[in-house]
Amino acid sequence: MRRAQIILALIAATLAASSALAQDSAADYPKKPIKIIVAVPAGGGIDSITRILAEKLRQRLKQTITVENRGGQSGNLGAEAVASSEPDGYTLLATVPAPITVNALLYKKLLYDPEAFEPVAVMTIIPNTLAVRPDFPANSAREFLAYAKANPGKLNYASQGNGTTSHLSAELFQRVTGTRLVHVPYKGTGPAINDLIASHVDLMFLEMAAATELHRSGRVKILALATRERAATLPEIPTLRESGVTDFESVTWNAILAPPKTPKAIVAKLNKAIVEALNEPDIRAQFGSLNAQSGTMNPAEMAAFIKSETQRWGDVIRAANISIN
Repeated sequence: MRRAQIILALIAATLAASSALAQDSAADYPKKPIKIIVAVPAGGGIDSITRILAEKLRQRLKQTITVENRGGQSGNLGAEAVASSEPDGYTLLATVPAPITVNALLYKKLLYDPEAFEPVAVMTIIPNTLAVRPDFPANSAREFLAYAKANPGKLNYASQGNGTTSHLSAELFQRVTGTRLVHVPYKGTGPAINDLIASHVDLMFLEMAAATELHRSGRVKILALATRERAATLPEIPTLRESGVTDFESVTWNAILAPPKTPKAIVAKLNKAIVEALNEPDIRAQFGSLNAQSGTMNPAEMAAFIKSETQRWGDVIRAANISIN
């Protein structure tokens, strides 16, 4: 009995010491440069957003913030690098949804556990749009839906590749509307948009940040937003919900996460700094020009959001039997 009490006391003392150490490390955090690994190649939307935020964090945290791009395997390579880093808050992951939501279902083997990351903050949320070629014979979502139902299997849609948000959005759309579309996967957003503009494909579920200027210049037509509410920058465009398509919502988002077992106190400190930076008028304006909404979630809210997104798109992947390898 006495031995058991001694063991319990040692465990309690160890836990208390670990907790105190974590609090101490958070108190003087950060005391050296922070590296943010972006899980996509340079030049994309999340790369720009991360670099804008990094400059604000440098000012707030009084430390150098470096941004390193490590793309490949739909974000898996960047996620692997951060997952294996020291959980001390000095290496962070900036990522699109796939590496922490659906890649575990799409790839036979991952070298990291998506659920083990510590959610830090959602940088931006960007609506997805139903965008069609400029000469498509429909000028509203209702007209499009009627046309698609009257022509099953005759419309083709572009995506950035198998398992991407645009692909999964189209699969979900077909399921909730009873339509049948043909998938044309591309290697990235650029080639997909080029063929949409050239009318080689009929439609694409394209994020608003990329679609807005194309719509305004007449190179594509945005028929509807895949969100609950209209966007202030395109107030004339209805939502799919308004157009009669219920149980459908699709957004693209960009997030910051920390390696597994990063102390909660450090995560909380980072979240506070990031959310405060995201709420500054100039950064809101910059993100607004990209048709992106600044995030305001705390880590617990972000964890719940990731869980719901994983469930939503996981159901789509299983129903459509989608895989990459």
